[in-house]
Amino acid sequence: MRTILHVDMDAFYASIEERDHPELKGQPIIVGGRSDHRGVVSAANYTAREFGVHSAQPMKTARRLCPHGHYFPVRMNAYADISQSIQQIFRKYTPLVEPLSLDEAFLDVTGSKLLFGTGQEIAVTIKQEIKQQLNLIASVGVAPNKFLAKIASDIDKPDGLVIVQPDAIQDFLDPLPISRVWGIGKVASKRFDKLGVQTVAQLRAIDSQLLGELFGEQGQHLWELSRGIDERPVVSERRAKSISRETTFSQDVTDRDILKTVLIQLVEDVARRLRKNGLRGRTIQLKIRYDDFSTFTRAATINQPTDITREIEEAALLLLENRLPQRTLSIRLIGIGITGFDIGPLQQRSLFDEADQQKNSRLDHVKDQIAQRFGTESLKRGTRISKDDSEDEPTT
Repeated sequence: MRTILHVDMDAFYASIEERDHPELKGQPIIVGGRSDHRGVVSAANYTAREFGVHSAQPMKTARRLCPHGHYFPVRMNAYADISQSIQQIFRKYTPLVEPLSLDEAFLDVTGSKLLFGTGQEIAVTIKQEIKQQLNLIASVGVAPNKFLAKIASDIDKPDGLVIVQPDAIQDFLDPLPISRVWGIGKVASKRFDKLGVQTVAQLRAIDSQLLGELFGEQGQHLWELSRGIDERPVVSERRAKSISRETTFSQDVTDRDILKTVLIQLVEDVARRLRKNGLRGRTIQLKIRYDDFSTFTRAATINQPTDITREIEEAALLLLENRLPQRTLSIRLIGIGITGFDIGPLQQRSLFDEADQQKNSRLDHVKDQIAQRFGTESLKRGTRISKDDSEDEPTT
C-alpha cells in the first residue's frame, strides 16, 4: 500500500505578497495583470475571496468587487525561487516528487517511513519546515493514491491536514459532492442532477455500463474514482516522459484573451522547468476541457527540440487560435505540455533562424540566472513594459 502526499500551498502568490508586506495582514490581496491591459487575477488571498474575487477573473471585475483591495503585479521569478526552496524541503524526505505547478506537488513517501515516520508525521514535519523557513502555510493530504491525496489537501483549507486511511476510503469519499471528483464540472453535474446524483455514494451506485453510455470512455474513469481507485505513480520530472502544467478555473472561462494570458503563464513555467532539468522537447500539447466534461488535446511537432519560451509560446498560441473545436467557448481547464525530449546536440538551422534562436535562448538564460540569484522579476520582455507601469499597478 502506497503512502502519497499532496502538498498545496495556500493562496501561494498572494500569501507571498502578504508575507512580504506584513502591514497588510488580514486585508484583501490580489495578484494579477493590469486592469487596462486585459489582465486577469492570478491569485487572491482568502480575505479577497470573501468579496467574490477568484483566479482567472478579469482584473476589472476584481477591482469592481473589491475596490479597497491591495493589488500586486505577478513576480513569477520570485515565486519560482520560493517554489524551489519548498521542493528542496520535499526532497529531504523522498526523491519521488512530482511538481504539478509552482505551488503544489505529489510526494510518494512509501519508502521513507522507516526513516521519517508515518505519512502523517512526515506531512506535519513538512508543514512545520515550510512555516519556519519560509513563513508560508501549506495544506497537505495523505492517502493511498494521488486522487485521494489531492482531494484531502483541499478539504480543510487553509492550513489543512487530512489523512485518508486505507480502510476508510469510502467513508471519506461517499459524503462528498460529485464536484469533488476530477473532471466533473458544471455541465456534467447538471446531467447527474437529472439522475438524482449529488454525492459520490450515489455516483458509486450507478452501473458502469450506464456511466459508459453517458460519458463514453470517461465513464469507466468515473466508476473507478468513485471507489477511490487510482493506480498512477508519482513520477519525478527527471524521469518523466513529459513536463506539463494545467489549471482548473473556479468558474468557466468564456473570454479567449483570458485563456491566452493564462496559457502564456503556464508556458513560462513549463519552459523554465525544461531548462532546469536540461531537457528540450519537440511536441507541444494543448489540453482543453469544456464545461460539459469533454476534453480535447491538440498537438504540434516542431522541426527541432526546444526549451525556448518564445518558441513554445508561439506554438501553443497557434493551437489555441486554430485547433479548437467549432463550439461555444466555455472552458473549465487549460493545460500545456511538452513531450519528445531530446538531450543531444541541436541540429543546424538556417543562419537567420539560428540567430533568432540564440537571442531568445540568451534571454531565457539571463532570466533564469536572475531568478536563481535574486528571486525577483528584474527582467521583462520589451513588449510587456509600459511607460505608465507603477509599483501599485500590476503588470503581466
